[in-house]
Amino acid sequence: MSMLQWLVVISGVIHFGTLLGSAQVPKVLNFREELPKLNPLLRHWVFVCGGYIVFNIVAFGLISLVFYGELAAASAERTTMARVFCGYVSLFWSIRLLIQFFVFDAKPYLQNTFLKVGYHGLTMVFLWQTFVYGWLAIA
Repeated sequence: MSMLQWLVVISGVIHFGTLLGSAQVPKVLNFREELPKLNPLLRHWVFVCGGYIVFNIVAFGLISLVFYGELAAASAERTTMARVFCGYVSLFWSIRLLIQFFVFDAKPYLQNTFLKVGYHGLTMVFLWQTFVYGWLAIA
C-alpha cells in the first residue's frame, strides 16, 4: 500500500473516531434538560441536522475505507469523481474548523482535562482531515 493509500485509510478510521468523540456532546450540552425547552420544530431541527452530520461522517469513513485505492491513485490516474469527493470532505472539515474558531465558544463547557484534551484532539483531527483530503483533491 502506498503512503497516500495509508493516509486515506487512516483518515477513514479517524472519521469513526470522530463520531466517538462527538457522542459526548449530548451529555456535555445537557440535551435531556435543554432540548425540551425548545419548541418542537427547533428540537426536531437539531436532531435532523445532527443526523445529517453523522450520516455524512459515516459515509466519508466508509467511502475512504472501501475506495482508498481510487481516492489515493497517482495524480494522473485520480478520477474527477475522486477529486470531487476529496474536495467535498476537505471543505466539510474546513467549514467545521471555521465554525469552531469563529462561532463556537466551547470554553464554558471544557470543565475538565478529559474534555479539554478531547476538544483540542478533535481540532487536530479536523485539521488532518482538511489537509489530507484537500491535498488529494488538488495534487
